[in-house]
Amino acid sequence: MRKSLVSLTAAVTVSMGSLFGGMAVKTEAAESISSLKQQQSDLQSKSADLNSNISEKDKQITNLQGQQVDVQAELKRIGLAIETTTKNIQEKTAKLQETKAEIAKLQDEVKVIQVRIEKRNKLLKDRARNYQENGSVNYVSVLMGAQSFSDFIDLAGAVATIMEADQAILKQAEADKQELEQKQAQVQTDLNNLQKIVGDLGSLNNQLNSQKAKQATLLASLQEQEQEATDDKMNMEEQAQILAAQAGAIQQAIQMEQARQAEAAKQAEAARQAEAARQAAAAAAVKSSSPAGTTSSSEGGGGASVAAPPVSGGSFTRPASGSISSTYGGRTDPFTGAATFHYGVDIRNSGANVPIVAAADGVVVTAHFSSSYGNVVYIAHSINGHVYTTVYAHMSRYLVSPGQTVSKGQQIGVMGSTGESTGQHLHFELYNGPWAYHSAINPMGIVPL
Repeated sequence: MRKSLVSLTAAVTVSMGSLFGGMAVKTEAAESISSLKQQQSDLQSKSADLNSNISEKDKQITNLQGQQVDVQAELKRIGLAIETTTKNIQEKTAKLQETKAEIAKLQDEVKVIQVRIEKRNKLLKDRARNYQENGSVNYVSVLMGAQSFSDFIDLAGAVATIMEADQAILKQAEADKQELEQKQAQVQTDLNNLQKIVGDLGSLNNQLNSQKAKQATLLASLQEQEQEATDDKMNMEEQAQILAAQAGAIQQAIQMEQARQAEAAKQAEAARQAEAARQAAAAAAVKSSSPAGTTSSSEGGGGASVAAPPVSGGSFTRPASGSISSTYGGRTDPFTGAATFHYGVDIRNSGANVPIVAAADGVVVTAHFSSSYGNVVYIAHSINGHVYTTVYAHMSRYLVSPGQTVSKGQQIGVMGSTGESTGQHLHFELYNGPWAYHSAINPMGIVPL
């Protein structure tokens, strides 16, 4: 009787456990689907924001390109002005040289005239000396020595004639000298004017070259800004592509989760029916006082292992064999030498054809070539209704395609050194949820590395 009571109590306990257990499973399943749908909604919202940012970046790029067109037009105008100014400088410089040559010529003429004047002076001196040597006296003495008024008149006329001739010589010399000095003064004025013009043109040319240099610097800055904006846009477009792919992967995960839950419910119903039949048989056995039947079940299984690395238990497995060469956290950038943050773990292996495997069951979000990550694969995982995302970068090649379902330990690529890489290794990242730029978490302690 005690044995029958124990059996009945056990049957009731199992029945209640199955009932509440089933309710818990349904609740967890509903929460799992709800969580996936919420994450899918969040991804769609992020995609919308990202697309808006891409549109703004397009406007920025268009504006920068417009500014470059204006600067290039200004550079062309300045270039033409410099060309014109340079031509004027060359012309004025040539004229300046001509004027200097003319001044030199006039200076030679001045020397000739000065020589003529000196010769005339010498002639007058010689004439006066001849008067004295020939017994004549100077003009005043000649006049004072007149014997009569008539003689004085004759002497005065002779003196006047001589003086008039001498005066003509002096006037001619003075006129030649003044004419030459006027020409020299005019040419010197022209020379000064030309020198000022050439100086002004030189200053203008310097100003134009300074403006040209500033415009060239501005153009280079605008081109750099455009390149940065284009890189940002490409980065955003890649992020948008990944987010869109993740939304699709989560939709697939929702369908897989629904199918899994349906299968689990089917198995639970079958188990419930089997348990009910067992309990009915046990109750019938109690009533008939026949010996209670015993049941036994055996459970066996084994996991096939891949070449490398071996698949471990739990939700995650190691994605590649090798040694860890760089951990998650701050480090020195191998390219720039600057302090930076490493958003993953590097596994290095120098062997040939080192396989890379999926760290957990999931759906391939995207598989493509990135300038920074090289050949890279993103995989979304739904583990107990929670989404994780893993990233596998720098592979020599990948062996999966977007939307493909993969199993934990399944080979997805081969280790390499593509993209921004310093030697053959796997750069592995883990995200608690969908992928988002620079939001990876430390995989150590979650993934067996």
